[in-house]
Amino acid sequence: MQEINIENITTDKISLPLLQRKNIALSVLRLDKIHPVISGNKWFKLSHYIADAITQNKKTIVTFGGAWSNHIIATAAACAMYNLACIGLIRGEEATTLSPTLVQAKQMGMQLIFLSRDDYKEKKIPSEIFHTDYYLINEGGYGRKGAAGAAEILKTFDTTSYTHICCAAGTGTMAAGLLNSLLPHQTLLVFSVLKNYLTMDTSIKEISDNTLKSMTINHAYHFRGYAKHKPELLQFMNDFYLQTSIPTDFIYTGKLCYAVTDLIEKDNFPANSNVLVIHSGGLQGNASLSKGTLIF
Repeated sequence: MQEINIENITTDKISLPLLQRKNIALSVLRLDKIHPVISGNKWFKLSHYIADAITQNKKTIVTFGGAWSNHIIATAAACAMYNLACIGLIRGEEATTLSPTLVQAKQMGMQLIFLSRDDYKEKKIPSEIFHTDYYLINEGGYGRKGAAGAAEILKTFDTTSYTHICCAAGTGTMAAGLLNSLLPHQTLLVFSVLKNYLTMDTSIKEISDNTLKSMTINHAYHFRGYAKHKPELLQFMNDFYLQTSIPTDFIYTGKLCYAVTDLIEKDNFPANSNVLVIHSGGLQGNASLSKGTLIF
């Protein structure tokens, strides 16, 4: 298994006519470059959990996720890297044909157990593993250890020049970590990819140590909800790639980049703002789209 390489992270400055017109500087933090599978924020969110499991001499990791979950595939790869057994509790009945995400997770050694949507919602641990000595990681790595790991994202380079840090959010774990590392002059803009997750603010603050910092959550760019999309989003992703050579995914980073550029166009950022967008990886989700939908 290829090692994680934090040194591969780059900060790509974006050059678009929109930015020159609005006098805004925009850069993308390319966390997607650290590993082909455990990409983006996934490693940061998992790292403290994995270290804790090893310290406790736990041999098996158990976690939750859906059929296309970035967290599931990243956990499978991380466990393979550290020679840990892992079990994925998957939302919904087992499909006749598994998603490429689950196929790859199985190939990496993850045991898959499928839960009914009701059991999954209640995060029930199946009886066959209930009494085993496992280490549980919440869906998406949600929790203080996940946030502590994500707090290291903004410590990988000098962020003092940025006025705004922007990220997409599902569970809000990365956002909590970014909030922990936010500097006093900075604002964190969080874009929810979930429809009607109106308690995200509370979820983030519950696992953050820096709740007094400036944070705004935007619920306007979910494109009908988690893993949903509209034609204008996919067109934007293709256009953005042609302009920047940066690939995005339709679940998280495509919506994030669409949102940020749309808000710049609408003058939601003051002139002379220096904006940093966090590319959280997870491009594997694009495999669910029809071939040829995206040009990258």
